[in-house]
Amino acid sequence: MNEEFDAVVVGSGFGGSVMTYRLAEAKVSVCLLERGKPWPPGTFPRTPLEFSRATWDPSEGRHGLYDFWSFRGLSALISSGLGGGSLIYANVLLRRDERWFADGPIRQRWPIDYADLDRHYDRVEEMLTPAVYPPHLVAITPKTRAFAAAAEREGLERVETPLAITFSGDGEELGAPFGDPERNVHRAQRYTCRLVGECDLGGCNYGSKNSLDFTYISAAARLGAVIRSRHEVKALTPVRDGYLVDVVDHSHAEEGAPPLQRRIRARRLILSAGALGTPYLLLTNRGAFPKLSPKLGTRFCGNGDFLTFAARSAEALEPARGPVITSAVRVYDADGADPRDDRPGHYVEDGGYSAAFAWIAEMLAAPRVVWAERRLLAKLAWGSLTGNRGRHLSGELSQLFGGPRLSAGTLPLLGMGREPPQGRMRIVDGKLDIRWSFQLARPYFEQVHKTMARLAEGMDATIADNILWRLSSVITVHPLGGCPLGASAADGVVDPRNGEVHNYPRLHIADGSVMPGPVGPNPSLTIAALSDRFADAIVADGA
Repeated sequence: MNEEFDAVVVGSGFGGSVMTYRLAEAKVSVCLLERGKPWPPGTFPRTPLEFSRATWDPSEGRHGLYDFWSFRGLSALISSGLGGGSLIYANVLLRRDERWFADGPIRQRWPIDYADLDRHYDRVEEMLTPAVYPPHLVAITPKTRAFAAAAEREGLERVETPLAITFSGDGEELGAPFGDPERNVHRAQRYTCRLVGECDLGGCNYGSKNSLDFTYISAAARLGAVIRSRHEVKALTPVRDGYLVDVVDHSHAEEGAPPLQRRIRARRLILSAGALGTPYLLLTNRGAFPKLSPKLGTRFCGNGDFLTFAARSAEALEPARGPVITSAVRVYDADGADPRDDRPGHYVEDGGYSAAFAWIAEMLAAPRVVWAERRLLAKLAWGSLTGNRGRHLSGELSQLFGGPRLSAGTLPLLGMGREPPQGRMRIVDGKLDIRWSFQLARPYFEQVHKTMARLAEGMDATIADNILWRLSSVITVHPLGGCPLGASAADGVVDPRNGEVHNYPRLHIADGSVMPGPVGPNPSLTIAALSDRFADAIVADGA
C-alpha cells in the first residue's frame, strides 16, 4: 500500500472535478485519479499523424484523447485526459428544463426536482462563467445568423446557449491573452476565442475554453488536492473503514517502461469515471460488492444524441467560423392532453468544424475538382499553343477551391433530448456490452429528424443524413445512466441526496451514470450541479 487519503476521486470529468474541488475546499485530504494525461494548450492533435496517435488503448500503447466504444445499434465517443469530457465538448451549459423533472406517466419521474439543483446550478455557473455568444461576434458568424433566421421562418423556439468560453470584448482583437498562467495546472498562457471551430474535434489549442482543467482542477490543486493523471483504476475492494483502490500508473509508458502497480487506501471513495467507466468498474468488480442494487447497468441512454446535416444551402453558412455551437432551438413534449401522445421533447443546435475539415470536404468533391482542373489546364494549354496567353485565370483558379454549396453551405445539426432510457449494461467475456434497441428509440429520433428537416428548409438547404442513420444506428457523445438514482436499492444504485451507493457506506458515484434518464439538453451542467449537491451532503455529514 503506497498511500492513504480521506477521499479518492476516480475520474476528472464534470462530476469528479467538482467533487475534488469541493472536498479540498472543506480541507479534506483528497486525491484525484485520472487515467488520461494532461492536454495543455498547443498539444491537441491537428495533423493526420497526430490524430492517429490520439486514441486511448493502453494495451496497444496508445494514451491519447479519444476513446471510442461500439455496441449493437449504438456507439459512443468519450474523452481520456485531465479535465474529462470538457476537453472535447462544445462548451454548452444549459440547465435541465424544470418541467422535465416531473415526467408524465410514460416516463419515470426523477427522484430530485429542479429546486434541489437550482443553487448548485448557480454555483457551477459562477466557476465556469458561461456567456451567451456575444452580438458583436454574431455579426461576423454567418451560421449563427442563418440558424436564427431559419428558426424564425419555421416558427421554432430559439433558446440562448450559454458557452463556457472566454470571448474578446466588442472592439477587442480575437485571440488576446488573458489570465495569469501561474494560476492554472498547465502554467500556460490563455487566449480569447479565435472562432476557429476547434472546440471538440481536436480540442482548443489556445486555452479559450473554460474547461475543467483551467477551472475546478486548478482551483482544487491550489487548495492542496493531489492530482494524479495517467493513473488508471483497475480494481476496488471494500475493507474496514474504507476501500482499497488498485491503480496502474501509465506515467512512463511512452518511454517503454512497464506500468507501475499501486494500491491506495481511501476512507471515502467517489467514482466519477463516466457512464461507461463507472458501471464497467462496478460490474467487473461485482464479486467484491455482492450487495449492489439489481438496478446496476440499467436505464442507459445516449441523451438522444443525433447528427445530420443541412446541406447545399444557397447561402454561405461558413460552419468553420465561430465556436462549434452558438445557438439552439427547443421543442417541448406533447402537451399531455392525450396520455397516448408521448411526443418527446428535444433540442437542435447548430454545429461546426475546423477549417481543416472544410478543406477535406472540398477535396472529397473529386468530380468538381477534376472538372475545374481540366478547365484551367485547357486554358493554359491553348494559350501555350497559340501564343496568346491569358493573363486573368482567377475565375478558373477559384473553382479549385469550391463554392458556397459544399463545405461553406453545409451545416451540421446536433440533436439531443428525451430518448427512452432502455439500455442495459452487462459484462460479456470480460468486456462491457450494452443491449440497446434502435427500434425502441426510433420514434424519438424521427421527431428530432422532422425538426432538423424544418431547419434545413429554413436555410434553403436539403437534409443529408449521416451513414449511421441509414444503418439504423447512432453515435452518442453524452452517454448517461447505468447507476441510476433511487431512494432505495430496489429503486436505484445511489442515494439522491449524497450519491452514496446503497448498502456501501462512503462509496459514492458522481458522474453521468447516476442519471435515471436523459437530461434533455447538453448534460454537462446538470452532472456538475448534481455533484455539487452530493458534495454539500458529504461535507455536512463530516466528509
